Amino acid sequence: MNRIHSHLDEINMIGKLADLKESQYNQSLVLSSLIQVLIDKGVITAQELQQKSKDLDATLTPSPTLPIS
Repeated sequence: MNRIHSHLDEINMIGKLADLKESQYNQSLVLSSLIQVLIDKGVITAQELQQKSKDLDATLTPSPTLPIS
């Protein structure tokens, strides 16, 4: 592979990474806004959200004593 092509590949990869970062920021902003609206309207409390996050994390985190399948 020639040097020019590899440099263009690097530039392309950097551009894709920047796009992903912007996309993730936008998704995080929408999610945070949605959560805040739900809390403001009394649909859910911050404590309920924290508990659900802990529950999901515990469910989705593999146990070190069990083999990963």
